[in-house]
Amino acid sequence: MSREFKRTDRVAEQLQRELAMILQREIKDPRVGMPTVLAVEVTRDLQHAKVFVSFLGKDEAEEVELALSILEKAEGFIRTELAKRVRMRVMPLLHFKHDTSVQRGQAMSSLIDKARSKDNEQ
Repeated sequence: MSREFKRTDRVAEQLQRELAMILQREIKDPRVGMPTVLAVEVTRDLQHAKVFVSFLGKDEAEEVELALSILEKAEGFIRTELAKRVRMRVMPLLHFKHDTSVQRGQAMSSLIDKARSKDNEQ
């Protein structure tokens, strides 16, 4: 009988919840803005974790790159806070990636709405 969830999936979900709380409450740099943790992918050996984030109100590439670099520099602090909240033998290294799926979804939705409005006009 196979398990419903792999251990890496459970660890990723827990890290996502805790990272969201840490980024919202502990990171005070206004250049980061309002980060949202959309997903976390953990390697099988639990040594590395990709953290997919999006930033509210940050549309320009330069702003996003600055916010990502700030999060990368604060990785040590974030890992320390994670270690206080999550009991793991080794805390994974965090790699922050910008996730544009929300913006792409909004763009697709607006294109669909425009197409529907043109169809209704005809």
